[in-house]
Amino acid sequence: MLTKACRKLLVLAMLAALAGCGDKTRPAKPGQALANVNGEEITVLQLNEEMQRAGVPAARQQEAGKQLLQALIDRELLAHAAIDEKLDRDPKVMQAFERARSLIVVQAYMQKRLARLPPPTPAEVAAYYKEHPDYFDKRKQFRMEQLIIAANALTPELRAAADSARSLEEVAVWLDAHGIQYARSQITRSTADLNPALSKKLLAMQKGQLFSVREGERAMLLALAEVRDAPVPLAVAAPQIAQFLVTRKNKELAAAEVERLRKTAKIEYLNKDLAQGAARAPAGAAPARPGEAAAAPSAPGGQPPPAPGGKGAAAPAAASRSSPDDAALGRGVAGLK
Repeated sequence: MLTKACRKLLVLAMLAALAGCGDKTRPAKPGQALANVNGEEITVLQLNEEMQRAGVPAARQQEAGKQLLQALIDRELLAHAAIDEKLDRDPKVMQAFERARSLIVVQAYMQKRLARLPPPTPAEVAAYYKEHPDYFDKRKQFRMEQLIIAANALTPELRAAADSARSLEEVAVWLDAHGIQYARSQITRSTADLNPALSKKLLAMQKGQLFSVREGERAMLLALAEVRDAPVPLAVAAPQIAQFLVTRKNKELAAAEVERLRKTAKIEYLNKDLAQGAARAPAGAAPARPGEAAAAPSAPGGQPPPAPGGKGAAAPAAASRSSPDDAALGRGVAGLK
């Protein structure tokens, strides 16, 4: 049976680990006490660790130290209160502790395995640049005007009106006449932002051509306003390509390590139904966020690194708040003309 003091230490240790999961930490050592909370000391070592995790610059350490010390005191008080109410013995909390411990250990294991990964060579970076001209030296940028409406307002009548309209402004006049609310904005996307199939469709469109995108509870009526060259030189793109290649290689090595461990392990499915056709995600892969077009065709070699001056760079602030998300564009367009 753990004593209350031992349980409190466990809670604090898990809270600290969760607060900085994934960071490289220094070994815990005794430090000069800065405060005493219900008999428990908060040390310089703890405060320094918090500042390191927060990335506090040297010029702000004194000011930030005061705030972080208060945060440590608050954490200590909350841990005391939680243990007094025996929340650390709650089955859900204990399960969360075990899950967090497992994730932290797994992350430490993978960091150790990936630490020896050499950085991409200049030749590898140059090769990626050359293999993806649409992302870089032959990059095109699309400027589009859009009207955003409720999805249920995209009726056959509106589609017919858009078919006969010569501009997006005529569509706006039709919406006004029929009392349909809409928002107007401008967006900018490039061949580095969109999947190749959609980029090809946009490049084949005439200036001013209308098309529609429907996504969830909203729909967008868009007009292609401009297509222009927007090349990115290798010297500018190289740092981002290098980081992209490191990330991709990390994922590949992580997946290979999991596969190696699976081959040497004895895995028995006690529930056979769960084993049938079970598809595994690559190690470390995050689930797609709601609205992401996971099924959209991707470019060779994976999604490109964000090029300088890329997505949204030329769009006004209003467009970034109300522009159609990449999932909608990624799923393609429905031509109105």
